Amino acid sequence: MTFKLKNGLLLLLLGLLVQPVLAQRTMERLGRGLVAVRTSASQVYIGWRMLGTEPENIGFHLYRGATRLTRTPLTQTTNFVDETSENGTYTVRPVLNGVEQAVSAPAPVQSLPYRAVPLQLPPGGETGSGTSVSAYTYTAGDASAGDLDGDGEYEIVLKWDPTNAKDNSQRGFTGNVLLDAYKLDGTRLWRIDLGRNIRAGAHYTQFIVYDLDSDGKAEVACRTADGTVDGQGKVLGDGAADHRNESGYILKGPEFVTIFNGSSGAAMASARFLPQRDPVAGDNPTPEQLKQTWGDNYGNRIDRFLACVAYLDGETPSLVMTRGYYIRAVLTAWDWKAGKLTHRWTFDSDDSTPGNAAYRGQGNHNLSVNDLDGDGRDEIVFGSCAIDDNGKGLYATGRGHGDALHLSDLDPDRPGLELFSVHEEPESYGSYPLDFRDARTGRIIWGAPGPNMDDVGRGIAADIDPRYRGAEAWGSVGGLYSAKGELIPGSKPSQMNFAIWWDADLTRELLDRTTISKWNWTTGRAETLLSPEGVSSNNGTKATPALSADLLGDWREEVVWRASDNRSLRIYTTTIPARNRLPTLMHDPQYRLSIAWQNVAYNQPPHTGFYLGADMPTPTRPKIVLAGNELPPVVTGERKAANRPVAYPNPVNQQELTVEMPTLPGQRLTLNLVSLQGKTLLTRHEMGVGGRQLVQLPLGGLSAGRYLLKIQAGGERTELPILKH
Repeated sequence: MTFKLKNGLLLLLLGLLVQPVLAQRTMERLGRGLVAVRTSASQVYIGWRMLGTEPENIGFHLYRGATRLTRTPLTQTTNFVDETSENGTYTVRPVLNGVEQAVSAPAPVQSLPYRAVPLQLPPGGETGSGTSVSAYTYTAGDASAGDLDGDGEYEIVLKWDPTNAKDNSQRGFTGNVLLDAYKLDGTRLWRIDLGRNIRAGAHYTQFIVYDLDSDGKAEVACRTADGTVDGQGKVLGDGAADHRNESGYILKGPEFVTIFNGSSGAAMASARFLPQRDPVAGDNPTPEQLKQTWGDNYGNRIDRFLACVAYLDGETPSLVMTRGYYIRAVLTAWDWKAGKLTHRWTFDSDDSTPGNAAYRGQGNHNLSVNDLDGDGRDEIVFGSCAIDDNGKGLYATGRGHGDALHLSDLDPDRPGLELFSVHEEPESYGSYPLDFRDARTGRIIWGAPGPNMDDVGRGIAADIDPRYRGAEAWGSVGGLYSAKGELIPGSKPSQMNFAIWWDADLTRELLDRTTISKWNWTTGRAETLLSPEGVSSNNGTKATPALSADLLGDWREEVVWRASDNRSLRIYTTTIPARNRLPTLMHDPQYRLSIAWQNVAYNQPPHTGFYLGADMPTPTRPKIVLAGNELPPVVTGERKAANRPVAYPNPVNQQELTVEMPTLPGQRLTLNLVSLQGKTLLTRHEMGVGGRQLVQLPLGGLSAGRYLLKIQAGGERTELPILKH
């Protein structure tokens, strides 16, 4: 019996030892995103960010000018309503252990319910030749966000689409696609002209804005070609080349993947775009080769591109560019590190790898990214299939192509993540065009509503009814379904494009065209919360915003629409006081990656990697560290006032850290260095000698990363963030 018990304990210990230790992901270092909006003659709404790395016990004091508005630190929300007619300037200060930390950047009062970002509208023109000349002007299209200059606040990257942009199925010449970068005050940082050898249309240019090398500043990545002009006026490739054929398609000539500097727009590196158009002929296939490889000979299926960012090693981001999904599907991963662009892997449904043929025709007009299998590394959900972090197939369901896809913890009563998707081809989806599946295995949990529903082009999942736990799901066929697959009695929303967290509760609202609505589950009707004039949606009948993301203020989302005259973007933020507090959604890894891919092809709303809805539990803190070398304002590497502990040098790149703190004679001192997951790595007990006392902590063998130094001196407790290089 003793032998069996010992062996049982041994097996248990071995099991614990092989549990994956999830790495910390490097993400953006953000400021407070403070926003102040006048809502009436006597009230101003103020909101700000709580960061994903901040402790649960953090509070905030709010100031108007030099006047503190909060008697005690705010700990339940990160917003405030100031009863005042004064248009002052607001700042916020975090409070830790009763001590105010560094002040935020100031925010003046907005008199309008939105922040206008002035745009520089490009001039129109003509393109083509002979009888195929086409005139065009420009429309402000999809947008993305990133901290391009490292100041802790977001800039906007905007795609300008010519009005003669084409779907891949349509012949014709198009104007050039342009990318602009703007600070939120309207300062234009740069303009990139992708040139005549990149066709305009929803499926051609997928641009990624993300800090790909974790230096604290976002880069911009996209497909380029001969004649692309970077943000500094430099021409890529052969500027005189014109690879367009008589129908306006571009089926010859070199293609590149290019990394642009986010603050200057300069092209920093380019590599041959993979896959090339043909495995034998490279960039210049014959029509016969095109048809054999992609399924048609005129350029419809070959030029269907998607893109995303994924943490394939669990710590740092990689760029993933894709080509094709109707038949052949290829995904290629790239790393941008230390000024070098390197190829990581390629997955190809048609490269004769055993099992890969099952992934043919399984892609969507969109994708999503998260760690599906719990190993800390990201997988790519590519429609009806998923690709593992190592570039190998994870699973293919065989249910074919679709237009909408939603990944999150949609059913919090099940372990892991779930997917809701809609499908196009009855011969592939069989008895149900809507499916709700296990994201890790692809196993169908439930499907609806029945066979022979033709092409189902719309569908969404969001928690809109608190009577049913988890997200509700619905599409253009069938009814409204619970996360368990129950048909909810009554009607379903007609809106099924986007969703947004906007009002005071944790359920999600509906975002469709230029209107935000609340689903009233008792009446079965959507009630309008916001429907401003003078703005327009994008992407035709898809009717999506330029961008929807947690850009400013508290954890709830902003919506960015273009002004109808295309001369500005308008950023609308909620002014409804919240009854809850969460860290910024941009520090949730899945949500942040969702913002990076939101502009891709058929835009989809972002989702969190945890259940965010009615009756949600407190989410676990994200396992992240912040990019760049500069510490957050809560601590600096310099010595502070005599009544506060400090640690230096910080950041530390040596084998020893010095801690200096006030002590009393005979006072018991305990110093614990812990990981961000709470694991104690080092403990030191000292006895106070009085006055400022120095304690040396050895750091030999400690990996680079972020840690917390917890100091207890008598009844006083202090936490200091420590950065180890």
